[in-house]
Amino acid sequence: MKQVVFQIPGKPQGKARARTVQNHKTGGSFSYTPENTVLYENLIKTMYINQAAGVRFERGVPVSLSIVARFVPPASVSKRKQLQMLEGEILPLKKPDIDNIVKAILDALNGVAYQDDTQVASVTAVKKYSAVECVEVTIKEYEIGK
Repeated sequence: MKQVVFQIPGKPQGKARARTVQNHKTGGSFSYTPENTVLYENLIKTMYINQAAGVRFERGVPVSLSIVARFVPPASVSKRKQLQMLEGEILPLKKPDIDNIVKAILDALNGVAYQDDTQVASVTAVKKYSAVECVEVTIKEYEIGK
C-alpha cells in the first residue's frame, strides 16, 4: 500500500475565498485567488514533491488524508496554560478554520499527489498546539472496510 508522509513548515494557513472585482472599463467582473493562498499552495506542492520520492496516486485509486495542523501556544498565556496546550489538554480554537486548512491542502495536491481531489474518499483533520508550527500530512491508499 502506497503512503506518503510530509510536512509543511510554518504557520498553518487556510484557503482564502476567491476575490471578485469589477472592471470599470469593460463593465464586467473577474475573480482571482489571493496571492497569499497561491503562495501557500505552491509551498504545499513543493514540500510534497521534495518529500514524496516520486509517489503519485493513480487516477481511480481512492485515497485518505490525515492532517495535523500544529500551532505554537500564545506567549501571552501562563506557563501552566502553555503546558496544558502542549500536552493536548487545550486545543486551538482560532483561525484558520479546519475546513479551510483542508481545502488548501486538497486543492494544492491536485495533479501532484493525485489526479483530482475527487479521489479523496476520507479526511481526518485536527488542530493542536506544538513547540513548532507546521502541518503534517499523511496520504495513503484508502483501505475499503476499515
